[in-house]
Amino acid sequence: MTDNNDIVKPIIGLEIHVELATETKMFCRCRNSFGDPPNTNVCPVCIGMPGALPVMNAKAVEYSIRVGLALGCEAPDFTKWDRKSYYYPDLPKGYQLSQYDLPLTVNGHIEVLLEDGTTKDIRVLRAHLEEDAGKNIHDNPAHTGVDLNRAGVPLLEIVSEPDMNSAEQAVAYGRAMQRLVRWLGASHANMQMGHMRFEPNINLHITRDGVTFKTPIIEVKNLNSFRALENSIRFEIDRQYAQWTQDNSYTMENFPKQNRGYNDATEQTVFQRGKEEAHDYRYFPDPDLVPVLVDDEWRDRISASIGELPLARRERYIDEYGMTFKEADALTMDPATGDLLDSALAGGSDAKRCVNLLLGRGAAIANERRCTIAETGITALQLGQLVQMLGAGEINATAASRIFDILVDSDSAAKEIAQKEGLLAVTDSDAIETWVQEAIDANAQAVEEIRSGGKKSQKAFGFLMGQVMQKSRGAAPPARVKELLDAKLGQ
Repeated sequence: MTDNNDIVKPIIGLEIHVELATETKMFCRCRNSFGDPPNTNVCPVCIGMPGALPVMNAKAVEYSIRVGLALGCEAPDFTKWDRKSYYYPDLPKGYQLSQYDLPLTVNGHIEVLLEDGTTKDIRVLRAHLEEDAGKNIHDNPAHTGVDLNRAGVPLLEIVSEPDMNSAEQAVAYGRAMQRLVRWLGASHANMQMGHMRFEPNINLHITRDGVTFKTPIIEVKNLNSFRALENSIRFEIDRQYAQWTQDNSYTMENFPKQNRGYNDATEQTVFQRGKEEAHDYRYFPDPDLVPVLVDDEWRDRISASIGELPLARRERYIDEYGMTFKEADALTMDPATGDLLDSALAGGSDAKRCVNLLLGRGAAIANERRCTIAETGITALQLGQLVQMLGAGEINATAASRIFDILVDSDSAAKEIAQKEGLLAVTDSDAIETWVQEAIDANAQAVEEIRSGGKKSQKAFGFLMGQVMQKSRGAAPPARVKELLDAKLGQ
């Protein structure tokens, strides 16, 4: 709640930590795998044994550069590794291998879609590579355990400029970044598995009577859901303004930066500690790792692997096929689903019918199986065959849905399934007329309601249509059924 005379502008930057989808860790050959028994994916390197030397994971570097280039970042020719020194139980070496002044990629941007349909361009300051820490386990009330399976997993830290001004914008940015890293294959970005974590930096610019006051910058640590990201920012905006209204000296000149945690149960942030500055970490170049030299050939090869990005593909779907924004957005959530559609369309299939099937039965099955539409199992060839049969009138929409359900678990052709299941459209006029007459004879009340022309007539007509389709097992052409019902009932 703000004073009517105050202009309050939230200033929000976001650090996103993304675990990369490599087979092994960043500086050793231990498995990068979630859910394994504690402390089974460890070795002398990732538990910090004296004399154990790190070796860089080139795949993690390539993933990081790919994300940076997709964000429009520069990938400098020279970068290096630094030791970021701090003590914590899940960091056995006493330092984290990271990048300080010479990150892998710098100065990019990403356009995000907001709920009101507008877009906002958010600058990316840097995307640097480092190793993740382990995990403290608090399941036992008598002690805290430490699981080092995650220690040393490659972690890409994407740091935005403070270009966001609301919780909505921060969440939209986070969702856009999640889609991008998944699209590029760089990360699974599953927040339940800790693959993606958020740390927003928040303060307020409050203007009263022409004078602007800036509250201290607060960083909220280790958020693992979009809900936590949104709620923590909203809470911080309200908390900082309330504190400033009580004490106008609550400004960055008088109060230091601060780290706070987020409590899911209370939906509030809580003080943790004062925020460290760069000099507190005593950064210095790691003596055990050589610098990373990126030449034009390597950079160009990574750039060529990026392909069409989700925003560009979404715009293409809208422009070329007349899809709604919602349809195009749903079909560009992952590259494989879009590739499935593109392959079907390349075979001459009708775009509208493909979209309807993919976002109808395809999306429903994907939701049931907790997978993407592409992962349901239908192939582009099967989808194209199904759409062509539908367009030729060989099957109707109800039959197409039933065939789709079978195709996802079958290698058979669509027509083969239609024949086997008796779903090919019936063109025998006598058979169709028989089904129509049987439905009329068996449903006198519905017939009366239709002929009366009252409020229930439309519903009754739909009921009779359904009865005919049921008798024909979906094989009767709906247009012909409607035509015969109209003629027989004098409509």
